[in-house]
Amino acid sequence: MLKTTPLHSRTAALMQANQWRRWAGYTVASSYEMTHDREYFAMRNACVLLDVSPLCKYQITGVDALRFLNRLVTRDVSKISVGGMLYTPWCDSRGKIIDDGTIAQLAENRYRLTSAEPNLRWLEDNAIGLQVQIEDVTEQFGTLSVQGPRSRELLMALTDAPLGGLKYYDFVNAKIADTPVMISRTGYTGDLGYELWVDAARAESVWDAVVAAGHAFALQPAGIWALDVARIEAGLIMLEIDYTPANKAMTDAQTSTPLELGMNWAVSWKKGNFVGRKALLAEKEHGSVSVLMGLEIDHLEYERQHHALGLTVPYPFLAWRAVIPLYADGKQIGYATSGVWSPTLKKYIAFGHLQPCYAVPGSVVTIDLTVDRFRRPFDAKVTKLPFFNPARKKDTL
Repeated sequence: MLKTTPLHSRTAALMQANQWRRWAGYTVASSYEMTHDREYFAMRNACVLLDVSPLCKYQITGVDALRFLNRLVTRDVSKISVGGMLYTPWCDSRGKIIDDGTIAQLAENRYRLTSAEPNLRWLEDNAIGLQVQIEDVTEQFGTLSVQGPRSRELLMALTDAPLGGLKYYDFVNAKIADTPVMISRTGYTGDLGYELWVDAARAESVWDAVVAAGHAFALQPAGIWALDVARIEAGLIMLEIDYTPANKAMTDAQTSTPLELGMNWAVSWKKGNFVGRKALLAEKEHGSVSVLMGLEIDHLEYERQHHALGLTVPYPFLAWRAVIPLYADGKQIGYATSGVWSPTLKKYIAFGHLQPCYAVPGSVVTIDLTVDRFRRPFDAKVTKLPFFNPARKKDTL
């Protein structure tokens, strides 16, 4: 049976169309209204409130906590201090990604790691021989995500914590509605935003306070459909959509490395040994099998072909998640995994996994899309990621 989050009583009361989905064993909203349009536009122009409590959370403590994390993940965790966070993938011994998430340093020798899917067994297997304690604390927290260009104004109306100077991927401890809350400058929208980490038993009071204050800032509740559009615009990958976790893949070809997913910046080569380092060094020397890039699909031709048949244009306002082959020079040279019409950019965008010789910004590949029951080829220009990267995401007051 699917579990409900600590905020389910609030989200269920707002649900208009019974559009729920599964996330890591929990029930969460896809969209509160019949469509996700207002939720998306609030995300990019005002602010939204999301329930992201299903994020798996693990508390890592002990004298070897830092040593353990640096063995586990590709980033150098010693680069953060108390009040700091980082994003990182972690790999198996072949350099293939198991999962990705964030690490926050809560105190000396105390960290919190998040992941999209359960990872407890993998963490415990890699902690053998170290003085470290790993506790699954997922159900102890409710997690709210306040995202959008007015999110800082909204939260500053609720707390006197120094949010104006809070840097990207830092956090501060504060109070909202007399409830202790950890506020982090993080999110999955590629925009200005924050995540609120609160004791599960008191999460509803924080939600209520944010909603009440949010009336003055055009706050909307938002679900996964709107989030999916935003994260594609922001070039943010999704587990089991844009890559298959190595521990679930049936073949090597289904797996991905950080280098193949464009996360060279997320590999700290000089920190010493970590799981997968040897394989990643070999890949760095000899080259990757594929490279994740952005694609801008020729939407004008897509429009023309529909109009020629007397059809309206079915732009994908709801993101698609599918493996679609990509071609060039008469052969398949990769595949797409996520695509959507971007209301902000006015472009049809997608993620493409390409052979390195075709992963060149400005080059053109072909993608097959359906036009009235038939698959037809359309040009797609290769671009760098992200598609959307506003300065406000990282700026301070």
